Amino acid sequence: MNFRMMAVAAFALVAAMMIPGSAFAKKKAAKSAVKHIEKPAAPEWIENAVIYEANLRQGTPERNLKGLQKRLPLLKDLGVDIVWLMPIHPISEKNRKGTLGSYYAVKDYKAVNPEFGTMEDLKEFVRTAHHLGMKVILDEVCNHTGCDNAWVTEHPEYYAKDKKGNMYGPFDWTDTYKLDYSNPATVEAMSDALKFWVTEADIDGYRCDVASEVPAAFWEKIIPELQAIKPVFMLAESSTPEMLYSFNADYAWPMKDLFNDIAATQGVNAYAIEHNQNRANATAQDIVKLIAKQQKEYPAGSIHMNMVTNHDLNSWEGTEFERYGDGLGAFIVLSYTLPGMPMLYTGQEVGFNHAFEFFETDPVQPDYTHNQFTSFYEMLNALKHNHSALNASGQMDTMKVWNTTSPDLLVFTREDAQGDKVTVFVNLSKNETNVTFTDLAPSADNMVNYFTGAPAELPDHLGPWKFVVWVNQ
Repeated sequence: MNFRMMAVAAFALVAAMMIPGSAFAKKKAAKSAVKHIEKPAAPEWIENAVIYEANLRQGTPERNLKGLQKRLPLLKDLGVDIVWLMPIHPISEKNRKGTLGSYYAVKDYKAVNPEFGTMEDLKEFVRTAHHLGMKVILDEVCNHTGCDNAWVTEHPEYYAKDKKGNMYGPFDWTDTYKLDYSNPATVEAMSDALKFWVTEADIDGYRCDVASEVPAAFWEKIIPELQAIKPVFMLAESSTPEMLYSFNADYAWPMKDLFNDIAATQGVNAYAIEHNQNRANATAQDIVKLIAKQQKEYPAGSIHMNMVTNHDLNSWEGTEFERYGDGLGAFIVLSYTLPGMPMLYTGQEVGFNHAFEFFETDPVQPDYTHNQFTSFYEMLNALKHNHSALNASGQMDTMKVWNTTSPDLLVFTREDAQGDKVTVFVNLSKNETNVTFTDLAPSADNMVNYFTGAPAELPDHLGPWKFVVWVNQ
């Protein structure tokens, strides 16, 4: 949904106190000690997982579940662990945007969009993914419905009203009506919808749209109920610490913004130039500061999903090639090696440089022929899988930053209790930069260059946007 996160506000968190039994107030008071608060249990399979966001409408010639199902073995070979399906529900027709409408204007929470197939097609898709050892999560929209959802006429009490008593859409989302979670009946109806897909289709969790716009107490209630059915992975489209009291992971929106700022500072963010964006000046050192800040604000073990693109960015903020230019490879490596969980979007694995239409059928589709991008992502996915030092929940406590004389260099080592170690050197600038350490330097003993296989050697300089990754022998 366009510009969603630009408009997301924190006010919805206050509404959490309206749902009986909320622990929100207590948790908010404890925010200064947030890292001492116990996180909910997470499925063990998310620690070294790679997520792939699938755009059913645009991503395959068939434009449906059966078409994507054919690609599952290739995604498995690529190294994908979790397939995230963009919303699969029927789309409302009233106030529809464009010809096809927005995925995020849901007409029926318990049905599959006929564009994409049937309930049995979804079940077969999930069974096939499970057989291949992959998980499937659905993109769910709990904050609002489409304008002709059955609830609008059958249960108008589920919806928020303006001063005139009319339903309304949040922000500029004129094809939707916002739900009212102060009504216990709304809470139960949405809880039932979320449980439905876990029990009926055996899905493995949800990516929850604008999660922080829904009261935190709803998530406190429903996520344990879902976990009681089976271990599920819950991903919040949010960047607020409160959400990770309940969710397993959230969006690394602040890191995405910082990546864009660094690229703009270096003059390679063509999208920022073309759209006259006034982006902040930033360097590699701001990445370290951001991680340290989040370490203090978020519960221990919090996971942020790192990305260089996704459906929102691709359609509304420019492709990764437009935003990062020659620096793309460096930012991709960081999305895999910094604390967090990496994701890929439809076509990213073949270097697809095109912004998909969002409300229309896009005639331009990726050519999935294996190429140099595919090989690059295969190596990065294997790096994530084979090195526990890169586990998703590891934060600054598993990350040693090595100080250099250049603010554009980021050099860090992540090492876990088992002795696995990964060291990363990245030059986040358009200039060749000397690698001079102000104190200690990382040791190359028993390390190899991951991309060449040669014994590790401490570089004395790095070319523009160049990177080096060492791993244990």
